[in-house]
Amino acid sequence: MIRHDVQSSTQRDKALATATLRVEMIADLVCPWCYLGKRRLDTALASVHGPHLVGWKPFQLNPDMPPQGVTLDDYLASRFGDPQAVRPGLEELTRVGHAEGVNFRFDRLTRVPNTLGAHQLMLYAAAEGVPVEDVAEGLFKAFFEDGRDISDAGVLADIGNANGLERAAILQMLDDGRFRKQVLGEEGQLRRSGVTAVPNFLVNDRLFVVGAQPAAALVDVFDRAMFGAESDQPLEGSVH
Repeated sequence: MIRHDVQSSTQRDKALATATLRVEMIADLVCPWCYLGKRRLDTALASVHGPHLVGWKPFQLNPDMPPQGVTLDDYLASRFGDPQAVRPGLEELTRVGHAEGVNFRFDRLTRVPNTLGAHQLMLYAAAEGVPVEDVAEGLFKAFFEDGRDISDAGVLADIGNANGLERAAILQMLDDGRFRKQVLGEEGQLRRSGVTAVPNFLVNDRLFVVGAQPAAALVDVFDRAMFGAESDQPLEGSVH
């Protein structure tokens, strides 16, 4: 599919007629490396010459976050002691982000939100047949580039509506919490399986990619997941 050093073009073309690449991204919407990982995934998928599906697995970096969130300064102080200690890291993220087309605006962030509602929106979008990667892009951009509060129901409704979902239905879904149990259940299963940090990617239920890997590394994993059984490269359970 991607390389031609293992199988002939004829064999690959025949396989592509029925093969579908499936990628499930495990991430949180307030994780800057998840935003970068999502953009790298987009780049990698552009190299796939065949059908592919993208799914979403919810993971809250701050599962005990109050519903109203906390101020950014309080959050940084609780995590790092001195908020100024993270400044070099934020500057590096901004530099790396530019290379991926991400315009991090950490100067616009005032609060760190609770992301339970955002994850519910993601699962609702999937249930309604809306591409989750588009909704994720909207959520990441709203928070990291525009400084919007993605725990606010109105903001979530704006983002969902921009991607084809009915605003009133979104607000109703968030109010009745019909996807809350699913979010918590899937997240709990991930934690029990050993996931402690994000982003991660599960490819064709065969390979587990840890971290915001470069696009080229993801392309190689896609190839191995699709054709590894016939190649001379062994499949691994986890790719770091």
